[in-house]
Amino acid sequence: MADYFNQIRQAIIETPENEVFTKQGIKPLYAAYPEARINIIAQAPGQKAQEQQMFWNDRSGQRLRDWLGVSWDEFYHSRKIAIMPMDFYFLGKGRSGDLPPRADFAKKWHPQLIKLMPHIQLTILVGSYASHAYLHLPRSVKQTTIVQNYQKYLPDYFPIIHPSPRNQIWIKKNPWFRTNVLPDLQHRVRKIMEL
Repeated sequence: MADYFNQIRQAIIETPENEVFTKQGIKPLYAAYPEARINIIAQAPGQKAQEQQMFWNDRSGQRLRDWLGVSWDEFYHSRKIAIMPMDFYFLGKGRSGDLPPRADFAKKWHPQLIKLMPHIQLTILVGSYASHAYLHLPRSVKQTTIVQNYQKYLPDYFPIIHPSPRNQIWIKKNPWFRTNVLPDLQHRVRKIMEL
């Protein structure tokens, strides 16, 4: 099984679309394991994550772990949590934050990796790029609406807002997220982690 994971990783590195990163010695940033039970899909690594080759090692990551109710060790070392961004590379800065993931990247690589993770029980969709892509929703559907109606996408998918500090105002304006959504998320995650 490890050979298949390695083959996919090597194929990602060698594909022409990623040549600009490979030439700079930048490796794709994701984590996929045969024993994974939870899959977290977000936008793409930030610049800091790519430089450190460590995802979610910032305030957003701490908040995400709090929301999930998992420890640092569970998040990084249990191998029960896969991390698969919509793009495995930092693409640069745009006018209002990081550039969006490439449109076809996840379509090409995610199915190959997911096929090797047969025990996934819950896919957590972090932010609008992941939610719209995996739930096959038009961009006109707002992330707030998606998260409010999260139960509609269970038991396979659990969409949430991005834990970025930029969304602090959103969290204050939408108290139902803390009172209704997060307790359910934590309950489901803990139940799966204890299997």
